[in-house]
Amino acid sequence: MNSRAIELALKKQRLQIAGADLRSDFAHHATGLMPAFVGADIAVVGAQWVRGNREIVVAVAVALLIIRPRSIIGWARRGFVMWRLWRDFRDFLDRRLPAIRQR
Repeated sequence: MNSRAIELALKKQRLQIAGADLRSDFAHHATGLMPAFVGADIAVVGAQWVRGNREIVVAVAVALLIIRPRSIIGWARRGFVMWRLWRDFRDFLDRRLPAIRQR
């Protein structure tokens, strides 16, 4: 084995050790964020369930619309506004992030 290959292998090993240290430090410092991560995981699982069970969601929405139309229309309006805000925010980020990454 030549000296260049040995040098590269040692550099790779040092980088792997440094990466492991960084992951350990991040895990240690991120413990305060665990409740937010758990909340995000629950939201993702809920969204996946809704996508997989659309018929149930629609049936419940129709039943509630028949039982309490005024309150459901209010919640639908709020949901629509939140959806539009999220979409506009995501579009804003899509436009801004490439400009930030180029710097």
